[in-house]
Amino acid sequence: MKSNPVTIAKTALLQDAAQLMTVNGIRHLPVMEDDQFVGFITESDLRQFSFPSMVEEIPVGKVMVLNPITINANASIETAAKLFHDFKIGGMPVLEKKKLIGILTTSDLLNAFIEVMGLLKASARIDVIINKKGGINEVTRIIREHDCEILSVATETHSSRRKVHYFRVDKCDLEPVAEALTKAGHKVLSIMEY
Repeated sequence: MKSNPVTIAKTALLQDAAQLMTVNGIRHLPVMEDDQFVGFITESDLRQFSFPSMVEEIPVGKVMVLNPITINANASIETAAKLFHDFKIGGMPVLEKKKLIGILTTSDLLNAFIEVMGLLKASARIDVIINKKGGINEVTRIIREHDCEILSVATETHSSRRKVHYFRVDKCDLEPVAEALTKAGHKVLSIMEY
């Protein structure tokens, strides 16, 4: 999230909101009244009033979303992603004990996802259908025994109901890992380096 977000007063005019968004390169503004968070206004809310004569006299309080979707500062990335998806929003205020402490946008969420998945690090990936007998514990043990550090694991279920596990690892030699996994009864589908 972005801490200490730019805010606007409920009594400010829409043209002030548009100018704040432009100057700060943002698309969401928390609306405040007496240091209390009271609403939210977005760039798309302002588009409805695109004629300069329309925004000159309209206060933000008349257009803002009164009960916007918010998220608690301690919420997980998954919770945030679900809220963005379910409500089709691009940003939301972050609250801690009803006090505004930041703004979370879809860009922030994407950056967090990229960080968690290790997508910007030099890495490799091995895709495996895991043998039920050995299970995921055996696969992770084999990968670690070959001095490969696991950065992230993702899964996907195919129509054949066989779950594929995608292991992203620090750059390492995955050929011996693939051989050991195959020998243990797991099916290695592919190896990729990034």
